[in-house]
Amino acid sequence: MTEATWITRLSEGAGGLRISVKDLIDVAGVPTTAGCRAVADTATPAATDAACLAAIRRAVDLGEARIVGKTNLHELADGITGVNPWFGTPVNPLDPSRVPGGSSSGAAVALGSGEADVSLGTDTGGSVRIPAACCGVVGLKTTWGRVPLDGVWPLAPSLDTVGPMGRDVAGVVAGMALLEPGFAAAAPFDGPVGRLRLPLPVDPRIEAAIDSALAAAGLEVVPVELPGWRYATRAGLDILGAEAVAEHGQLTAAHPDGIGADVVDNLAHAKRVGRQRLRDATAFRRRWCVTVDALFDRVAVIALPVMGAQPPLVGPLAAKAMTVSWTLPVNLAAVPALALPVAAQQQFPAALQLIGRRGAEDLLCSAGLRIESAQG
Repeated sequence: MTEATWITRLSEGAGGLRISVKDLIDVAGVPTTAGCRAVADTATPAATDAACLAAIRRAVDLGEARIVGKTNLHELADGITGVNPWFGTPVNPLDPSRVPGGSSSGAAVALGSGEADVSLGTDTGGSVRIPAACCGVVGLKTTWGRVPLDGVWPLAPSLDTVGPMGRDVAGVVAGMALLEPGFAAAAPFDGPVGRLRLPLPVDPRIEAAIDSALAAAGLEVVPVELPGWRYATRAGLDILGAEAVAEHGQLTAAHPDGIGADVVDNLAHAKRVGRQRLRDATAFRRRWCVTVDALFDRVAVIALPVMGAQPPLVGPLAAKAMTVSWTLPVNLAAVPALALPVAAQQQFPAALQLIGRRGAEDLLCSAGLRIESAQG
């Protein structure tokens, strides 16, 4: 059952933290498949590591870390269920009947099943945070541009980010320190937290779980608003789709039988977005960044859910039951966000999303540690 977690098993290093690497990220000597049959059929071993692995490779050489494999993903990172028609679907460690979330599905499952200590994922519209939420682990979407993308298979370069995932916040901090030596959580967090409630469908138990977690941590919480969130999702989808077509359209045309139907549909839909709509989305993006940045003059972090419902059952209706509406506007603003599980009155933990200003990953980790500690 766990084999669908991995595309390539590795044993690089003698000891230390076990690191899994999403199979969008080049590891020297190993083909990068992007979870796609059309890519895998012609992939050759990467000549060098992706730039983001430089410090990890030094840690491997020092016996402080070992790379244990390249993890499965939603094909071409273009989807959020984590279902993969070519390499199988990683099994959700909380409930095998439910999707693991994507696109960094294998990364989250490797942690939840105890096969890795730190996982590297990518997040373009929620692809670290959503699988973290589905599998009950912690994930950090980093500030756009903070972690280099050289040697990382692209989906939408102006939105793509690389970030660490862990079983707890300490694991994410360790992952950031491997990506960026010297990284540490900020001084103990003391707020204030801006509580954002969106006009999106949501299980009230998830909202209640987030409120309870913030209250248990003893944090000052103030209500905030972010007008334009809904349009930020639409604009983000238009920009993401246009860039995905630029990156993958030729591959799809050349190898139609080697691309899954859902990814083909995504790209076909993106091609129908007109030039004026894309220009409008780009103009909105500039205004949106200013709006989000201004809110951090009032609060240290913003709190809201990662998902409005528990993960759907694996099956043909799963994709329609999921959305990037809670996460993609964060990517559009280029700011970091942390996803962590909190106790809820339902089968699955709820997933709290903490958003910070650009470069505030240390503050997000500090806030996450305080909330996690209060959860016991």
